[in-house]
Amino acid sequence: NLLKGALEVFQTVGIPASQLNIEWVPGAFELPLGAQLLCQNPKIDGVVAIGVVIQGETKHFDFVCQGATDGIMQVMLSENKPIGFCVLTDNNIQQSIDRSGGKHGNKGIEAAVACLDMIKMKIKLMQ
Repeated sequence: NLLKGALEVFQTVGIPASQLNIEWVPGAFELPLGAQLLCQNPKIDGVVAIGVVIQGETKHFDFVCQGATDGIMQVMLSENKPIGFCVLTDNNIQQSIDRSGGKHGNKGIEAAVACLDMIKMKIKLMQ
C-alpha cells in the first residue's frame, strides 16, 4: 500500500507511469545504495525510498533503522536530490498496516508529496 499511495500521488499531479522507475532492493539496509544509484541518473529528479522494518528481539532492528536513515540522508545531501523517506520502523505488523493506508494514513503518500515539494523548491531556488 505504501508504493500504491506514492504512485497515486504521481498520477494525480500528471506524471505518467512511463516516467517512473520502480526498483527493488533486498532490504532496508540496501535502500541508501539503491537510492544513490538512482540519484546518479541525470534523468531522475527525486526518489521515494519505501520500506518497513519490524522490531524483533535483538538490536538488529536499531542498527538497520539507523543505517537506513543515516544512509538516505547522506545520499540526499551528497547527490543534491530529494529523497522522500518512507521507511516504517514499527513495533509490530499492525502498526505498519495502520501507517500504510490504515487509521494513521499512508506514509507512502506523505513521502511522495514531500519529494515533489522538495523538487519544486530545488527548481525554484536553482533558477
